[in-house]
Amino acid sequence: MPHPLQLYYITDRTQIKAGSLEACIGRVIGAGVDWVQIREKDLPARSQLALAETAVKYARERSAGRSRVMVNDRLDVALAAKADGVHLGARSMPASVARQVAPGGFLVGVSCHSLEESLAAQAAGADYILLGPVFETPSKLQYGPPLGLRKLREVTEHVTLPVFALGGIDAGRVGPCLENGATGIAGIRIFQDCDSVEALVRGLRAGIVEQR
Repeated sequence: MPHPLQLYYITDRTQIKAGSLEACIGRVIGAGVDWVQIREKDLPARSQLALAETAVKYARERSAGRSRVMVNDRLDVALAAKADGVHLGARSMPASVARQVAPGGFLVGVSCHSLEESLAAQAAGADYILLGPVFETPSKLQYGPPLGLRKLREVTEHVTLPVFALGGIDAGRVGPCLENGATGIAGIRIFQDCDSVEALVRGLRAGIVEQR
């Protein structure tokens, strides 16, 4: 059974304060995060493949396959690693093309920054949307001012796909995102910068249970 709150970790090895990215991925998966996106765009394909294969192995061993592993942009790497899917950005191939090439059951996610992009992603056959930045965050400054909760609500009311809120998400902002229609939250720092990702995940799950 899927968790009522979906947690989506996006990797960034340049922001890890201690230890390796592989170790971080293992901890996050072991803690029960639902999704892991390998997003190391500057690495050569061979290194991306090794990371994705490691994540797939951890998902199988540490979550009994419940954690889904996605690869950013590189459909070829995702397929070679036997990942669960590919996540596409504005400069990636269209979701409709990925859908034609990918085998049955392969997931296609799309990053969106507006209602128009979200509707287009849905029409192109995406399985879910990462919408952001909902709140201000240094990594998303190039996309302009944050969308805010009102825009998140507008998107979730007009698409039938799962929508993950991305950008500036901390533990205190998870509840408001869910209240405005998000299926879950996505982020880098919320999972990488915490003292204990296990405690974070337990706390977020408990908080959702208490609110409901």
